[in-house]
Amino acid sequence: MRFTLLLFTVFALAACNGPMPANHQGDLARFPPAAPAQVDGNLFPEAQPNPVHVAAETPVSTFSIDVDTVSYAHTRRTLREGALPRHDAVRVEEMMNYFSYAYPRPKSAQVPFRPTVALYPTPWNEHTMLMHIGLKGYQVTPRKRPRANLVFLVDVSGSMQGRDRLDLLKQGFRLLVDRLAPRDTVSIVAYAGYSGMVLEPTRAANKTKILAALNGLGAGGSTAGAQGIRLAYALAERAFDENGVNRVILATDGDFNVGVSDPDQLQQLIETKRKSGIYLSVLGFGQGNYNDKIMQALAQNGNGNAAYIDTLLEARKVLVEEAVSTLFPIANDVKIQVEFNPAMIAEYRLIGYETRALKREDFNNDAVDAGDIGSGHTVTAIYEVTPTGASRRYIDELRYPSPAIKPDPGSKTEYAYLKLRYKLPGASDSKRLTMAITAAHVHDSMAEISPDMRFAASVASFGQKLRGSDYLNAMTYDAIRKLAVSGRGADANGYRAEFINLIALAEAMAERVVAARQ
Repeated sequence: MRFTLLLFTVFALAACNGPMPANHQGDLARFPPAAPAQVDGNLFPEAQPNPVHVAAETPVSTFSIDVDTVSYAHTRRTLREGALPRHDAVRVEEMMNYFSYAYPRPKSAQVPFRPTVALYPTPWNEHTMLMHIGLKGYQVTPRKRPRANLVFLVDVSGSMQGRDRLDLLKQGFRLLVDRLAPRDTVSIVAYAGYSGMVLEPTRAANKTKILAALNGLGAGGSTAGAQGIRLAYALAERAFDENGVNRVILATDGDFNVGVSDPDQLQQLIETKRKSGIYLSVLGFGQGNYNDKIMQALAQNGNGNAAYIDTLLEARKVLVEEAVSTLFPIANDVKIQVEFNPAMIAEYRLIGYETRALKREDFNNDAVDAGDIGSGHTVTAIYEVTPTGASRRYIDELRYPSPAIKPDPGSKTEYAYLKLRYKLPGASDSKRLTMAITAAHVHDSMAEISPDMRFAASVASFGQKLRGSDYLNAMTYDAIRKLAVSGRGADANGYRAEFINLIALAEAMAERVVAARQ
């Protein structure tokens, strides 16, 4: 059985429990949904789109944070290759969180992030608002960051041959090695038909030895991924630093076709090692044979993160520019819970995070795993909410509402109540942050919010559009592009300009689909 790597899913929010407002019946002929899932070698997690919830009936929403970025990088590659991405290859939250936003920074590592909240008009529906929640992680300075004990677990199977696979992987790891401090430790494990130690734990001060080991890697053979993971963890344990960060970095195209192929067994192995204080990150390479389902499970259950590297520029972004945030956690098991006030909010839906949903009771259960935030990471989550006074709703009000769910008309001082739970690195008990969301957070126009928030809203719009969401029928690609341009800001690295170009590519390909149908 073939397993493949990382990637994507946002089952973005299509048909929910009620009729669409009249202004959402867009021109489907001009702006059709993106290409449906085609038959290929890729597998993605199964998840239902987030529905619209009536706040009086289901007032609480709970989910795990997510800082993975694979969906954006894969979507970008697909568009550049002249195709629209598969619907199930798009995860809106991973597209939003690909970009960094200048949310206010926390002042202390003991309270490692602070929430930034705003409510503003929805760009695709005049009857709703977006509730924007942003988190900015505490920034660890290079001088104060802990020592890193890293194990590179490298797939050298035959399927990894190619410039965009093993060759690119080696280039990326060379960039990372150049960023490490002399006291950091690097080990290398290669796996194909068998697994072997390529480099014993070696201080980064000896860069010549490390780079020579990387340069000697070559592709060939089948893939015994599970055995490689076990050996990598053994080396991480050998050089374990109680006061440092211990992490296995799995780099592969995801072709696990020999050895333990049961996802549950692999997941149990990763969970066990996570409890010992060793993190797992996953880097994906190549195209055409990805099993995102298992790779998502590995990263999520390993207290790690997932990224997709398709170019040397992306390798530089992930392994150089974001090396500190990727490698050094500041908070583990970060959960978000929002309780909506039915007196102010009639209905809501969470945009994205379908594969990160948690039960309401999971929020207070410290045994339930959730996502982790690294040094300086930003996390963005957006809800679409319908105020109680709106003239149109997604779901009709009940003619005979139950008294048990009828909102108290006197409770009109808060729109919602935000709660965050997290554990400091090494801690077993969680801490909690809370914030009331009130009229002070409301903005009457998009012009009143920050450029960062406008840009994040444009990314959320684009992701839903690519996903074929019915909610975006009335919003054109051109409108998404203009919103992105208004929020581009300084854009020192050009990532936002690149995104704006991707919108134009998607529009051209959508029009080509229409022309082909005529």
